[in-house]
Amino acid sequence: MKTKKYFGTDGIRGRVGEQVINPEFVLKLGWAVGRVLNEKFGESTVLIGKDTRISGYLLESVLEAGLSSAGVNAWMLGPMPTPAVAYLTRTFRAQAGIEISASHNPYYDNGIKFFSSAGSKLSSDIETAIEEKMHEPMKLVEAAKLGKAKRIDDAPGRYIEFCKSTLSVKNSLVGLKIVLDCANGATYHVAPAVFRELGASVIEIGVDPDGFNINDHCGSTYPKYLSKVVVAEKADLGIAFDGDGDRVVMVDHKGEVVDGDELLFIIAKYGFSAGILQGGIVGTVMSNLGLENGLNEIGIGFIRTQVGDKYVIEALRENNWLLGGESSGHIAHLGVTTTGDGIISALQVLNAICYRGETLHKLKSEMTKYPQSMINVSCKTPKSFGDHPKINESLTEMSKHLGKNGRILLRPSGTEPVIRVMVEGKDEALIAKVAEELAKVVGKVVESA
Repeated sequence: MKTKKYFGTDGIRGRVGEQVINPEFVLKLGWAVGRVLNEKFGESTVLIGKDTRISGYLLESVLEAGLSSAGVNAWMLGPMPTPAVAYLTRTFRAQAGIEISASHNPYYDNGIKFFSSAGSKLSSDIETAIEEKMHEPMKLVEAAKLGKAKRIDDAPGRYIEFCKSTLSVKNSLVGLKIVLDCANGATYHVAPAVFRELGASVIEIGVDPDGFNINDHCGSTYPKYLSKVVVAEKADLGIAFDGDGDRVVMVDHKGEVVDGDELLFIIAKYGFSAGILQGGIVGTVMSNLGLENGLNEIGIGFIRTQVGDKYVIEALRENNWLLGGESSGHIAHLGVTTTGDGIISALQVLNAICYRGETLHKLKSEMTKYPQSMINVSCKTPKSFGDHPKINESLTEMSKHLGKNGRILLRPSGTEPVIRVMVEGKDEALIAKVAEELAKVVGKVVESA
């Protein structure tokens, strides 16, 4: 398999104005995507959505121009969650969908995520074909064959109705007081409507995007403020999405954060009890050991993949299973939709709450988490340090300190220029010390390179 130059684990991502996220590159990318689609399908249409960061206006325009120059139609959705693009690509029978987003990253980053006509991530073969086209000279089709562009004004309403349909008809959110944190991102105008129309009393925060405040001390990567609001408002629970709406974390009525591993456990146990769970659960190398132990105790199988929802979904399909996810709150339920969806994942948790008649706090307490410590070490080329002798020597030594009651994971991030150092075990003080010492070793190696 060829090593791809531009595509990472979740499309193409970078800082605006540098390397790949600039007008010239994205224009050529749109053209390359259009050429590949036309060669594969003939006349093609691509849906384009975006989150709320200011660079989305620019990238949306040049992507549309690139696609048009290759003879492909571009249907613009405006600000929409990433999973909404996946869903609408299927329902409109488009040949591909694109979301302009850097997910949980700050506003000065952006990215391009792609979906196939089936609403799933592009195959590796298609990504490779697009990269190969990037090396060819850009040539416009004749004027009569240029692609057309239009806006889909009712896209939010279509997606809202789809999300609502995933809550069991037996359940209602009437009587629930919910705080929603939309991270000033792509869910700001759809998530409140979903939960309110299902009967919940909704308090909204993070719903005032200005192009710069996406993920800024809000959303799933910063649930502290949500916790405070839930407690102050005496709400039943809180729900936080990331900037593009494919991740979710929740907060119980006590203000305690419920992360992706705990949410996955709650959904899995509900599905098992209700007799609707098919097969086992897929997690990643970052999934908490408590999740694996908790699932095994109730007879649910569990396997791990490398980090990235792409790999989780691949493993689900290979095993003919339906449910998997990541600690970050990226949960995929293939029995409901084709990709990770924060809103739909939250609704699956609410299905469990209604079915069990228990609070989120009670359901969370049924899984015992192992303490984890994670430190990010900045590194321009993190993949180049995967097998360094000094790092390997330190890994071996630190593993001896943990013994059988812990584990260490060292990996380059697929979305950020960092090396992630994760240590997990029963002794919280010990794992914090091990993580700190290992991160120092990694940092010195990086600095001396």
